Amino acid sequence: MYFKRKIYDQLLEWKGASKGKSAILIEGARRVGKSTIAEEFARNEYDDYILLDFAMESKDIRQNFEDNIGDLDAFFRNLFIIKGKDLSGKKAVIIFDEVQLFPEARQAIKYLVADGRYDYIETGSLISIKKNVKDILIPSEEEKLKMYPMDFEEFLWAKGNTAAMPAIKAAFESRKPLGEAVHRKLMQLFREYIAVGGMPQAVASYVDGDSYAEIDRIKQGILSLYEDDLKKYDDEERGKASLVFKTIPKQLSDHEMHFTFSEINTNARYVNYVESVEFVAESMIGNMCVNVTMPDVLMELYADRRNFKLYMGDTGLLVSQMIREGEETETIYRALIYDKLNSNLGMIFENVVAQMIRANNKDLHFHEYMYAPKGTEKEKKYEIDFLLVRNRKVCPIEVKSSGYSSHKSFDYFIEKYPIKVQDRYIIYTKDLKYSEGITYIPAYMTGLL
Repeated sequence: MYFKRKIYDQLLEWKGASKGKSAILIEGARRVGKSTIAEEFARNEYDDYILLDFAMESKDIRQNFEDNIGDLDAFFRNLFIIKGKDLSGKKAVIIFDEVQLFPEARQAIKYLVADGRYDYIETGSLISIKKNVKDILIPSEEEKLKMYPMDFEEFLWAKGNTAAMPAIKAAFESRKPLGEAVHRKLMQLFREYIAVGGMPQAVASYVDGDSYAEIDRIKQGILSLYEDDLKKYDDEERGKASLVFKTIPKQLSDHEMHFTFSEINTNARYVNYVESVEFVAESMIGNMCVNVTMPDVLMELYADRRNFKLYMGDTGLLVSQMIREGEETETIYRALIYDKLNSNLGMIFENVVAQMIRANNKDLHFHEYMYAPKGTEKEKKYEIDFLLVRNRKVCPIEVKSSGYSSHKSFDYFIEKYPIKVQDRYIIYTKDLKYSEGITYIPAYMTGLL
């Protein structure tokens, strides 16, 4: 089943701007839809295409790269004979699917692009692409495009709902509430998105009307794939990345949600696990949010990477990590969707906010600070959940998993730092409102930030 994805327009931009002078590599976690979008794009935007899936291609295809890349006439002749298909029309494209499994094909891009006969689209799962490029020359003729799980708008498109997001955007831009009935319906849809997540296979099952138990079974399978891939990487790392990934739900269940290495084992230390944490984040199965010691538009200058949070790349997968398989699965999903789950949803809401910000290619930062409010002598610690930069100004964001709208951390933030703040946002579960310089937005508007 093919779903409309925003990355399609980015591929169109690449095709128009590149004019055959660069290849495009679609990077992303397993099962986010990279292969599907690459083939759909090739089918619609070119006269013809060939798909080389390096998870399945024969030794003859691989040998052709090794033997003939220096003689491209021979290379293409052999390729077409082995595949039983040549390329027709004025403009054709060759897809290198799962290119991380055959790095020699990626290295060959330099010569293939220079040859100019065809365009090239690569797809790669980052969980293994890093390990497989140690001995090859990465071509400068390769552009990269990150692909994330489906966002809320793409989820609505999958349901055939094209009316909701224009209304959401209009309300956000005008700072006007949508009204209780509309807001209530949108929050239910958003909770469905949280529960199902943005992995296309799970969304397809949901659209087909399958039970939540079946949807969860699909997501458990994806988690197993991730864990199997991590084990392959962990051959040299003694299981560290696998342990980091498995502890994410436990890490987020803590009140502060800061990553604590003692949750892995009592002897774990940052210096021994930092590469594994970064690998999980770089593989896009996790989203790393780093503390900044000073709220500044140049946030990376103040990044304290020893103090961080690690969210799941897809909130639907986080939900599945939290649920044990059994008879209660269907009940738990329905309780989550209809806001009847007697549990702290803070970690789930903060995770989905992180996911929606990251889907816009924004790095994730938070800020914690010490402050003594007026009339008190003892300093207390306060935290801003997320910091963005908008219009060259700092934009602080707080996340509430309910309609609670306290904002002490915002107030003290403004008192402590003499900086220009673009906007202040509290993301919560009620309808939009603007009060005392703070914009309160329902969680389904997060992607518009």
